[in-house]
Amino acid sequence: MHITLESDYAVRIVYCLAQNGGRMEAAAIAEQTGVTLRFSLKILRKLVAGELVRSYKGAGGGYELAKDPKEISLYEVIEQVEGPYAISRCLNEDDYTCNRNRQACMVCKFSRIYADISELVREKLEGIKFGDLLDEP
Repeated sequence: MHITLESDYAVRIVYCLAQNGGRMEAAAIAEQTGVTLRFSLKILRKLVAGELVRSYKGAGGGYELAKDPKEISLYEVIEQVEGPYAISRCLNEDDYTCNRNRQACMVCKFSRIYADISELVREKLEGIKFGDLLDEP
């Protein structure tokens, strides 16, 4: 199991902006992160919509973090791109149909295990802030 490529790139983009500490053009972000410009712009739109990044139009425009890096967690970035994290589809996909009846699924042993693991992952990702990553050698 792994995070999607889009989430991985979103984390790289936010980290790049955190390292820079100011406004950057999309092309510079793409070059520094190794993400194509087109994909960078797609991800940046999602990060702007989630109010993690600000965008500026026109000459001198670009992108910058909307919050202090110490206030942005890995979980926030991943959730903005992917939606709420869950290790199994049965935990938060409304249209997911279990091969059991719905009532049986609510007491499924695996569902409880997956919910516990998902919560541990969310807590760990929430505890990692980009500002802390900048302070690491």
